[in-house]
Amino acid sequence: MRMRKKKNLDTRLEACSDVMITDPAACKGQWRALFGNENPLHVEIGCGKGRFIVETARRNPDINYVAIERENGALIMATEKAMQLGLPNLKFISFDATYLTDIFADAEVNRIYLNFSDPWPPNNRRKRRLTHANYLRLYDQVLAKYGQVFFKTDNQGLFEFSLEEICGYGWLIQNISLDLHNSGMDNIMTEYEERFSNEGFRIYRLETCRRGENRLTRAHTPERTAEEIGKGAPYGNID
Repeated sequence: MRMRKKKNLDTRLEACSDVMITDPAACKGQWRALFGNENPLHVEIGCGKGRFIVETARRNPDINYVAIERENGALIMATEKAMQLGLPNLKFISFDATYLTDIFADAEVNRIYLNFSDPWPPNNRRKRRLTHANYLRLYDQVLAKYGQVFFKTDNQGLFEFSLEEICGYGWLIQNISLDLHNSGMDNIMTEYEERFSNEGFRIYRLETCRRGENRLTRAHTPERTAEEIGKGAPYGNID
């Protein structure tokens, strides 16, 4: 369901200019300089209304965070939350993750968060899933040595698909939870997560990391343009 257009959206976004990056390509390779420190850089792709990333940044002032969201109706809610708290370690981008390598240099990012990404059913739209192998190639390029991806979803089919894609790509999978909210693991919820959990859905979570410098993007597969993202093997089905 498409979010209703927010009133005075452009004016409200302009008022949040302190946390918004309008030319992210100019920051490529320079994100730590932008933050004014050498702290680790974590990125959330699809931050929605910002509950997760704002609270995560608040709890971890020694980590730099960049939140990506292409829906400006959600983005304004996230940026306004960040402005209220005055978080110097959090920036936002209105951007499409398909072009991730245009805004982050090789090995510049330490961790990527994927929270409740669109499952894109049916299976013939698998190329749009953010855990598809061709997106993993993008992450592989921008992640540092042993860089991580943390993934959460309420969709069992998407979780199984993601496990298969990640295993096929050769990354290490660890800290799997098939019922996160009953696992005892530390967790910061997103807006979707709270809603789905209240409706009785189990929450699935995993962590995965690159295996050192073995960048499969370069060693085993040809470089692909953004337009070619997603033309991989047809793993998995989404219920």
